[in-house]
Amino acid sequence: MAWFFLYVERKTIAKMQQRIGPPLLQPFYDFVKLLGKESRGHSTTYSLMMKAWPALSVAVLLAALALLPVFPADGGFSGDLILLITLLELPSMFYILAGFTSRSIYGKVGSMREASLSLSSNLLFLVAVMMIAVSSHTFRLSELATPTASPARWLGLLAIILCIPAKLRLNPFSTSSAEQEIYAGPLTEYGGGDLALWELAHGLEWLVLSGLVVSLAFPRTGIKVADAFIFFVLCIFLVVSLATVAAATARFTIDRSVRIYWHWSVALTVFFLLSAFIFRG
Repeated sequence: MAWFFLYVERKTIAKMQQRIGPPLLQPFYDFVKLLGKESRGHSTTYSLMMKAWPALSVAVLLAALALLPVFPADGGFSGDLILLITLLELPSMFYILAGFTSRSIYGKVGSMREASLSLSSNLLFLVAVMMIAVSSHTFRLSELATPTASPARWLGLLAIILCIPAKLRLNPFSTSSAEQEIYAGPLTEYGGGDLALWELAHGLEWLVLSGLVVSLAFPRTGIKVADAFIFFVLCIFLVVSLATVAAATARFTIDRSVRIYWHWSVALTVFFLLSAFIFRG
């Protein structure tokens, strides 16, 4: 599904730009091709560190994926939402560290941009998640996956969707990987299998973030095959929607991106906190 989501993203953007776009299996072919190429490092220590960040990103995203309540009846544990959000924050940290580890000026600039944007968008993201949990009186994902009619949940989900472009580095918030300005940002010095893992991590981020929204937004039928199909279709719909917005918008400058998230984050944070207590009552 991660590779398929990458295909849908690229195909949607290509259609918006009146291009043919890649074939269905192209993201997987690219992954295999990169695995067969050599990864270069500055020294033994830096090379090992550069290899560690993409591998850790894939590992924590797979762990986050395992927590998604696609089948709520399977249960979960108290506080698994907190663990899921923690795992979702780690890839961004690894991405920032990768840019500084590469010792490339483009990587450092991209990492600083990613850090600034991550700090500004995470306030809104974390408060939205807390708002959903507080209004539902639980941090258990299996219970949160049973949607209620509370307006707090829908406001929180809307805020999460607004944060996804920044977390996935999509237009108009793709400042940390702006090819025309800083090549590939933190990934400028990456190649071979290490770059392949970063591409896979990007696909897994698509899957986990869209899966989180879908899991919290729509009820389940109780039939596992039907639940899996509905989950897949709705995730694809979200990917197509966000990719369409990315193709239709220009990249913001880092100053404007940070300013937008901070201005809206502060206002919406106050509103969300007040709403959470009102809806909780």
